[in-house]
Amino acid sequence: MEHLCGSTLPFWDSNLTLHKHMPDLPECFQMSILQWAPCIFLWVTSPFYVLYLKRNNRGYIMMSILNRIKTVLGLILWIVCWTDLFSAFHEMNQGHSKPPIYFITPLIVGMTMLLATFLIQFERLKGVQSSGVLFIFWTVTVLCAIVPFRSKIIRSNQENGVEDKLRFTTFYIYFGLTLLELILSCFNEKPPLFSNVVTDPNVCPETTAGFLSRMTFWWFTSMAIKGYKSPLENKDLWSLNKQDSSEVVVPSLLNEWEIEKSKALSEQSAKDQATFTKPGTGADTNHVGGNPEEAEVLLSKRKESRQPSFLRALLRAFGPYFLIGSAFKLLQDLITFVNPQFLRMLIGYTKQSDAPAWWGYALAFLMFGTSLLQTLILHQHFQYCFVTGMRLRSAIVGAIYRKALIITNEAKRSSTVGEVVNLMSVDAQTFMDLTTFLNMLWSAPLQIILALFFLWKNLGPSVLAGVAVMVLLIPFNAFIAMKTRTYQVEQMKYKDERIKLMNEILNGIKVLKLYAWEVSFKEKILQIRKKELNVLRKTAYLSALSTMAWTSAPFMVALTTFAVYVTVDKNNILDAEKAFVSLSLFNILRFPLNMLPQVISSIVQASVSLKRIKDFLSHDELDPENVDRKNNTSEYAVTVVNGKFAWAKQDQPTLENINVMVPQGSLLAVVGHVGCGKTSLVSALLGEMEKLDGQISIRGSVAYVPQQAWIQNATLRDNILFGRPYVEQRYRCVLEACSLTPDLEVLPGGDLTEIGEKGINLSGGQRQRVSLARALYSESDVYLLDDPLSAVDAHVAKHIFDNVVGPEGMLKGKTRILVTHGISFLPQVDNILVIVEGRVSEMGSYQDLLKQNGAFAEFLRNYSLEDIIEDDEMTLSVVDEEEEFPEDALSNHIDMVDNEPAVNEARRQFMRQISIMSNDMENPKNKSIRHRRCSVKKLAEPQVEKKEQKGEKLIQAETTETGRVKLKVYWEYAKAVGPLLSVFICFLYGCQSAAAIGANFWLSEWTNDEHKNRTQENVQMRVGVYAALGISQGILVTFSSFTLALGKIQAARKLHEALLDNKFHTPQSFFDTTPIGRIINRFSKDIYVIDEVLPSTMLMFLGTFFASLSTMIVIIISTPIFALVILPLACIYFFVQRFYVATSRQLKRLESVSRSPIFSHFSETITGTSVIRAYGRNDAFVLLSDMKVDENQKSYYPGIVSNRWLGVRIEFIGNCIVLFAALFAVIGKDKLNPGLVGLSVSYALQVTMSLNWMVRMTSDLESNIVAVERVKEYSETQTEAPWTVSETCPPSDWPAIGNVQFVDYSVRYREGLDLVLRNISLKVKGGEKIGIVGRTGAGKSSMTLCLFRLLEAAEGDIVIDEVKISEIGLHDLRSKLTIIPQEPVLFSGTLRMNLDPFGKYSDDEVWKALELSHLKKFVSNQTAKLNLECSEGGENLSVGQRQLVCLARALLRKTRILILDEATAAVDLETDDLIQSTIRTQFEDCTVFTIAHRLNTIMDYTRVLVLDKGKIAEFDTPTNLIGQKGIFFGMAKDAGLV
Repeated sequence: MEHLCGSTLPFWDSNLTLHKHMPDLPECFQMSILQWAPCIFLWVTSPFYVLYLKRNNRGYIMMSILNRIKTVLGLILWIVCWTDLFSAFHEMNQGHSKPPIYFITPLIVGMTMLLATFLIQFERLKGVQSSGVLFIFWTVTVLCAIVPFRSKIIRSNQENGVEDKLRFTTFYIYFGLTLLELILSCFNEKPPLFSNVVTDPNVCPETTAGFLSRMTFWWFTSMAIKGYKSPLENKDLWSLNKQDSSEVVVPSLLNEWEIEKSKALSEQSAKDQATFTKPGTGADTNHVGGNPEEAEVLLSKRKESRQPSFLRALLRAFGPYFLIGSAFKLLQDLITFVNPQFLRMLIGYTKQSDAPAWWGYALAFLMFGTSLLQTLILHQHFQYCFVTGMRLRSAIVGAIYRKALIITNEAKRSSTVGEVVNLMSVDAQTFMDLTTFLNMLWSAPLQIILALFFLWKNLGPSVLAGVAVMVLLIPFNAFIAMKTRTYQVEQMKYKDERIKLMNEILNGIKVLKLYAWEVSFKEKILQIRKKELNVLRKTAYLSALSTMAWTSAPFMVALTTFAVYVTVDKNNILDAEKAFVSLSLFNILRFPLNMLPQVISSIVQASVSLKRIKDFLSHDELDPENVDRKNNTSEYAVTVVNGKFAWAKQDQPTLENINVMVPQGSLLAVVGHVGCGKTSLVSALLGEMEKLDGQISIRGSVAYVPQQAWIQNATLRDNILFGRPYVEQRYRCVLEACSLTPDLEVLPGGDLTEIGEKGINLSGGQRQRVSLARALYSESDVYLLDDPLSAVDAHVAKHIFDNVVGPEGMLKGKTRILVTHGISFLPQVDNILVIVEGRVSEMGSYQDLLKQNGAFAEFLRNYSLEDIIEDDEMTLSVVDEEEEFPEDALSNHIDMVDNEPAVNEARRQFMRQISIMSNDMENPKNKSIRHRRCSVKKLAEPQVEKKEQKGEKLIQAETTETGRVKLKVYWEYAKAVGPLLSVFICFLYGCQSAAAIGANFWLSEWTNDEHKNRTQENVQMRVGVYAALGISQGILVTFSSFTLALGKIQAARKLHEALLDNKFHTPQSFFDTTPIGRIINRFSKDIYVIDEVLPSTMLMFLGTFFASLSTMIVIIISTPIFALVILPLACIYFFVQRFYVATSRQLKRLESVSRSPIFSHFSETITGTSVIRAYGRNDAFVLLSDMKVDENQKSYYPGIVSNRWLGVRIEFIGNCIVLFAALFAVIGKDKLNPGLVGLSVSYALQVTMSLNWMVRMTSDLESNIVAVERVKEYSETQTEAPWTVSETCPPSDWPAIGNVQFVDYSVRYREGLDLVLRNISLKVKGGEKIGIVGRTGAGKSSMTLCLFRLLEAAEGDIVIDEVKISEIGLHDLRSKLTIIPQEPVLFSGTLRMNLDPFGKYSDDEVWKALELSHLKKFVSNQTAKLNLECSEGGENLSVGQRQLVCLARALLRKTRILILDEATAAVDLETDDLIQSTIRTQFEDCTVFTIAHRLNTIMDYTRVLVLDKGKIAEFDTPTNLIGQKGIFFGMAKDAGLV
């Protein structure tokens, strides 16, 4: 340095600086180090920065006034610096030679100013609106210039005037200009041209935020204020940043994954070649055979090598961005260790009486500065981590969704819908959570090493004792973590079991009610819940132990270290410096030590998730080449040659030897028995099955109508359009052809009515017709119709066949393949294909097959009426006659003009505006709808009035609570825990804090011993009391955690029981209007929160609250003046906390509300993949899913930022506390002893953490307590009548005779709706067989529901054998009636449980029932026999078999009154006959009510009841009714029975 500054200017002079009360820095130091520091920073960072800007070009910014001013100032600064340089040269010429520093510094600074000016322009061209690099540069420059600024003035005062006037002037100009540059760089440039900022109406302010605003998250404030003023809504959310959206994130991951897969494949093929070429020596070919183990090893090695790594793909896609966050973390870790050193200096300073006062102030402000810097850096690190996590989740969800659309059926079998939804929700979430901790993997060891290094310097080898304690605690914690993990897995298992069962119960709640089976299922749930709570209890006790370890660890460590330190050597004296600096270092140590096991366990968890996701993404995909779509040569539209198909590669082939040729434009009917492979054939044509052999080709596009209609949760119109553009005329024609027009008049919003999930508010027939309409509208070339006519009434089926499928229908000229059970249509088709047990038995036209007299002829003989041919002519003649038929008789049923409120039970229409529509009766327009094919007149009617009434929503939107959570909810929870217990828990927490404060005060007294006299006599006593206080704290902690655990289990049990009990007693109408997902959500998510999240939040909240409180108490006791500062700080704290809680709570709610659509859309998609693929709508659905994910991230992102925003502000308050604690210690240094200073400042250093956590916990507590509110809400819904009424209990043999009487009976679905049945009076004698017929919506199903009191009477009574059913308990009533419901519902469990859940009947009785219901053969062929496991919803049985199981149930119960509800829709004629004959023989002496679709089933009944618009239209014997030529006659004529 002497060479640079010359001998006259010393570089450093400690007398001038440290030991003066008015310090100053030497001139040489000022000119070299202070001037060079900012320059070095800029030159080092700019190459990296320029590279970064080149790669991330954001567009071009127009030159603005601000930019011009900055550039001009930069150039002036350069001129100013070089003026100094030239003046130095000038002086040299004059002969006054200056030291070299006068040349070097202006040169360097001038060059740097030019570089800064260049950067200003370069940034403008690359679209940077606010520059961090330059902001830091100008800040450092100004800070460094303050010292010479002050010292030049001091010197000029001392020397009376300025000697070097030029440099004096240039310096102040320089200082002014740099200050201006600093101020200007706080402002933002305009956004770049053409950026989304300009186009997007609700852009995220982050994109335009300046550097300062980004560091402090100031840009978020606008949302915090908005959220505080009024609860946030979706429209207030900013749109997602482009780089976080699915369209950017998902492809980047998928590309990496594809690269990864192709690499693995290429490596594999190379390896394979290597393995196969080895045994080429000829003589030695057998060497592998000689050693089988070796061969095994070789094979297994080959298998391992080819797994593509999903992790690598993730790292390549998201690693670079994440590393920026890691760099911040490294910085933060290093800065953490600065403050304990300052604390040491501060305590040292309070001991010296003659030290200059500015030392203390400098230390206080330095502590404040480092804390502030640490805060900013830490939150930047978190921001990067969280955003990475968010992108990860988007990418994984997107990848899984895309994969789910194309996996094979075999793969689908191995992962159920639930499992895949779990992949999306749970596993993607584990990754998201992991990213926040991942850096701890390297950061924790680093922090531990640094802390130990400083501790060793402080206390020497004694530290090892403390570290030993910590190391011993690690296995203890790890053991607890491992145990907890196993318990968690066990608990997850029970939870899944419970939710699965609950889901089924809710799906089949109607059946449970009809059969009065609730009690048995409730018991099952409670048994699972009991096991679940037992595991939960164990977990709670473990966590109490770990809480104890975590709270008393720092204390035990300090105790052992200090005890060892003072006892090892007489000369070791524990003074304040050593004690409190060590304490603060131990506190730093505590975090990484505790985090490490946690991080490792979450890495283990993530690796499991990673494997599950990778396995899913590696599933086989459907081969798009299965079906050849390009073949345009042959005249056949569909050809299958030697087809052999199976549902999975290793399965038995379901279909073999299939040869089918369908000529262009022909209609092929596929017939056969239940389960012979008709549906499989259609699936094979769609390419959904594994093609083992042969080839398929299809010309042109395909439309597909599945057997069970797949309906989206969208409006009716969207369901039909299915992504095609809306063309009014074509759309009307389609509706007309599928006879949906009358249904629209009943739906509250016309075709804009929203259809619930799975098409819940449509009847089976309507669903099927919508599905058909979708196919019809798509105008494809080939139509695959899988039994579309089975679910609709006979006359509708006829209408549809004539208008759509048949030779004269809308589809004439298209190729149609129709799977059907309906015989009446067969004469009109071109060809018939008969399938028997997976093979084509015969194929040909109707007449040909009859002549062949094979399986088909046999099939017909059994079913059709006496003379087929005659029937055939009959049908034709009916068609001709239709025109002359009397208008009024027909109009009642032929068009099914459904104008009164729809009321088929499954349709569950509950309209608010029904009243408007029921007047349609008088509306003459309906009469004109008769059988006209889409006439022009119909179109001419303007569609205005329909449009006005916007889609009526059936399903109410889920209410999200807004605003603050009421205190009442906390009280509810406290009541569930137990009020006394709650108070006791708080008391214990108070005691434990008191013990901790006591221990620390004792320590500060102990460290003051050295002042009084350096003696050793007190050591034993000091250590003893310290230990006693600390250990009592540990015991109190354990005790309080245990009581909390007890309380939480109690609360969880009570709340769940109340909810479950209420849900079983809830009337059916509630389940009709509430989506099942919403109820399940209460049972899964909310109960989970009450079980696990809420208690731990409580624990943390109490912990942090008492920690913050004790800090304040300690600081106030040591420096009472601190009390003055507390008030303003508390105000700021309170404000920030209120702003944050209001905003964050609402954001969390919005986030959870927007999360469920992702999963419901996903499960909907999975059930409809075959339809989506058939219509080629994959991409549209992928887009839809991405949109839903982005919508969710839109509310998640501000949620993350709100935490950062809060963190920066709260930690700022914490840093102020540090500052004031230190300042007051400096001010009152004469009165304070070093022990107290150490105590108050080391407490203050810890406070930031607990303050921050306290706000978080307050907010979490508010968010989570909502779960209690939601569960309470559903535990208090209105209940149905009691299950048993002891006073009016009917005798055990009731009903003995089976007389049923309706007395002036009326009923409605729900309050405020129209009557469905109006004043019905009729008597039925025991043993009569009554057929109930009527148009869709005439009230047929409602009548049966009334008998079971699923609908309670509006007026009138039903009397069964002299007992009014409204007066007895529901179970007493329902257990004495039997129903075979319309939709067969099975529960997962054994077949035996499905037949007899209470275990009332013997095995013989069960077998007997199975035999009578024709299932005996099927069941006895199964290995498990009666213990055959039925999968969820009975999926592993065909629809027909499920129907037979319901029949078996009825046969087992064998009550006096039997009700059949359209039980024949899904069964082929043969099975139908079996059922009918069984019913005739087995229920001979019972009263039977049958709701009939096929009139031939009821032609031999005693009487037939014809319902029309909820009133009795006709009621007499079938023969008399036909004689009357009324409604029934018309229906019979339609069905070809007269």
